[in-house]
Amino acid sequence: MRRSPLVALVLTALLLVAPGAAQAAVPDRAGPAAPAADPTAVLAGVRTPGTAWGHDPATGRMTLTVDDTVAPAQLAVLRTVTDRAGALLRREPGTLRTLIAAGQAIYGGGSRCSLGANVRSGSTYYVVTAGHCTTVAGAWYADSAQTTVLGTRTATSFPNNDYGLIRYTGRIAHPSAVYTYPGLLTIYGAGSAYVGQAVCRSGATTGVRCGTVTGLNQTVNYAGGNVVYGLIRTNICAEPGDSGGPLYVAATGTIIGILSGGSGNCTSGGTTYYQPIGEVLAAYGLTLP
Repeated sequence: MRRSPLVALVLTALLLVAPGAAQAAVPDRAGPAAPAADPTAVLAGVRTPGTAWGHDPATGRMTLTVDDTVAPAQLAVLRTVTDRAGALLRREPGTLRTLIAAGQAIYGGGSRCSLGANVRSGSTYYVVTAGHCTTVAGAWYADSAQTTVLGTRTATSFPNNDYGLIRYTGRIAHPSAVYTYPGLLTIYGAGSAYVGQAVCRSGATTGVRCGTVTGLNQTVNYAGGNVVYGLIRTNICAEPGDSGGPLYVAATGTIIGILSGGSGNCTSGGTTYYQPIGEVLAAYGLTLP
């Protein structure tokens, strides 16, 4: 049998929203705002697309990040919100968007994403990838011509979470490994993220990129009102098509997350957010490998 490292990462739609629509998503702050005792409660009311928030270990404060789609009028409102919360406001270049064997391309419904991990429940094997990827198609393939069957979607959780499952129905090999462009890194299990951790990700568009974990439990407001909670933040870049791919620790052979989205690109740099893998495994009773 041909050994095919099936470790995939795939694309999704770029989330762009008209400034007027995004403005409507900003919470109404009419009247003077009293100081908030709980910054988390204040920031949880922000629904403006192109924003993300969470605790920033580098400064020790809650931080609201805005991308280039946030208009000046929106920015002024959000500045009032962060002042009320006692939080920092930070702008990051680019557009915050979802991006769809771990690290290799998978195809469905005209979209390309990346495979995040090969997992199993007993003797039944599945692909874990981003939920915003599995929402677009029921049938998935290992090639762009859609002639090599991968499997069928069995679960999707997006928004709120960002993960989905594809059950293997084809005959393609599915090792517990990450494709490292080229080569394979054997994966022995799942791990948890911590701030400052050295990590890498693999994706179908930009291959392997490495960096560090810069935040935990982050909330991201994608366009279209799609909010995802509890994400890992890193300083690693990514581009459309990398979505769904694995965040992993090469030294230990552990996967810790699945790429949800990010801002920037791999030319000028960027920020990326990941669904913790442990939550996915627990939700469906899966093991890795």
